Amino acid sequence: MDTALTGKVALVCAASRGLGRAAARSLAAEGARVAMCARGSVVLEEAAARIAADTGAEVHPIVADLSRAEDARHVVAETVGRFGGIDILVTNAGGPKSGLFSSLTEADWRQAIDLTLMSVVLLCMEAVPHMRRRGGGRIINITSISVKQPIDGLMLSNALRSAVVGFAKTLANELAADNILVNNVAPGYTRTDRVVELTEATARREGIAVSTVEERLVRQVPLGRLGEPRELGDLVAFLASARGSYITGATIPVDGGFIRATL
Repeated sequence: MDTALTGKVALVCAASRGLGRAAARSLAAEGARVAMCARGSVVLEEAAARIAADTGAEVHPIVADLSRAEDARHVVAETVGRFGGIDILVTNAGGPKSGLFSSLTEADWRQAIDLTLMSVVLLCMEAVPHMRRRGGGRIINITSISVKQPIDGLMLSNALRSAVVGFAKTLANELAADNILVNNVAPGYTRTDRVVELTEATARREGIAVSTVEERLVRQVPLGRLGEPRELGDLVAFLASARGSYITGATIPVDGGFIRATL
């Protein structure tokens, strides 16, 4: 399948590990030039070097904390400065703090808003003018199955990732005339550090073994296993490609059938 991604410029956020890294690798494997950002310089540089070695693509690491407005602006500016423009923006951030409503403070909410919602808004504000100048583009937000089926104990994620979907759906309609497509991918339980963190938090909260929580998760997935990050990464590459040219405003689960809703 010809994806027509060769030479395209992609910025992938929170890309040093997990789903962001998988998305960056899939785009690089299809010939895109990729800027990757994350907070930790050592892990990020190692990830960028490995992806470049494996794919032969040009990969540029940028250290940034996307909960800071100035860093969100900086990563787009550096991507454009390095590659001359931007065609694909993949927004992503570490999940906000887990917990029940009663355990969360006002500071927790404000921090989560900056990390989960405002980072997406600011990245889009910076990237869209560059995409317009290039005649189009793709914005792909990595969200969560919680936007379709809320997950107990994830009050912040349930609330704010859903806000991202509402923003993206509205933005998709506004930018359609500019040939800028906006979509969300909603990963289910995938073999990432975040899932390990959440299973451990659940085990502590319920006073049970981590293995019991993991088994309970897998029983809820019709395919009977956790997802692999590359499975999400390949969907991102498809949506970014010429083959995904009639898909916008969509939220697509990658969850092994976990979501029970029909829509």
